[in-house]
Amino acid sequence: MSQPLTFRMMDTHAGGDVSRIVLGGIDVLPGATVRDQMHYLRDDADGLRKLLLFEPYGVPEMSVDLIVPASDSEAAAGYIIMEVMGYPIYSGSNTICTATAVLEAGIVPKREGVQRFTLEAPAGLVRIEARVENGVVEAITCEGLPSYIDTHRASIQVPSLGEVTYSVAYSGGFYALVDAGELGFHLNRDEERGLAECAHRIVEAIQAERGFSHYTLGDVGPLPFLHFMGPVEQVADDFYRSRSATYVHPGVICRSTTGTGTSARLALMRHEGTLKPGDRLETISLRETGFIGTFTGTRREDSYTVVENTITGKGHVLGHTEVVVNCDDPLVECGGLHHILSARQG
Repeated sequence: MSQPLTFRMMDTHAGGDVSRIVLGGIDVLPGATVRDQMHYLRDDADGLRKLLLFEPYGVPEMSVDLIVPASDSEAAAGYIIMEVMGYPIYSGSNTICTATAVLEAGIVPKREGVQRFTLEAPAGLVRIEARVENGVVEAITCEGLPSYIDTHRASIQVPSLGEVTYSVAYSGGFYALVDAGELGFHLNRDEERGLAECAHRIVEAIQAERGFSHYTLGDVGPLPFLHFMGPVEQVADDFYRSRSATYVHPGVICRSTTGTGTSARLALMRHEGTLKPGDRLETISLRETGFIGTFTGTRREDSYTVVENTITGKGHVLGHTEVVVNCDDPLVECGGLHHILSARQG
């Protein structure tokens, strides 16, 4: 038998989306920046993502966040995000979970009241505000990526659905934004399977018809996300609420509304003139959880009006785990793991 490999992990969730935070046991990855380290993991060590997102250790609806050394001295830690669709450069729910984990693990000392620190994502520095009450991390507010509308109210023929109207926002990935009511959905939990099937058809059709390019990042791959939008309810002068659901291709309806999905929604509402700086939007998921996006301002980038925003939510710790990787297990594929999991643990 081969010697089992082990590493430490904290399971968390924000809005229902489970993020598995890998805290130790992974060797230092090559790369001058967190983005470089992400590229190495994606291109040369994808076994870690596959191990933790598929059986026997996980399910595709989860995410994984690997804590790595930051390359910028301003950041307390770096983190690499892994999902079923690959390696997004940013995610709001994963950032909320990672920020909670670094506080709970003592990487950033936890203090009562409001404290601020910085993390480094593959997208760059992310400023965090944490609210701690009686030793509990009650809320995390993180910067959403600057978001903008690439396409407004285009139409496409989708097999078995007919003509579908959609917009496209960039908020850390390209999102198709569709009106749930126009597609016959009320955004209730019992619609989850139907939402996934519908979104799969729409995303496949968009991917087959066209690609998208970010004004500085260039080609970031096929459109991977779709956000279902429910009606908007105004609950105060500067506060709105809307049922929402985010789909990740292929096949996953997120348990939360997602931070990047909420940022994309803010960009669309600003584009359509229904939101002003300082306004907040709470997106409500199929499981009645929510994130609050705040529209903080705009700036011009290239030919786009870019929406600056923050996302607020709460991360919950589910458990602390030492994962044992036995390469003799027929369900475990270790080919992409040996060179990043050190056996020198004890």
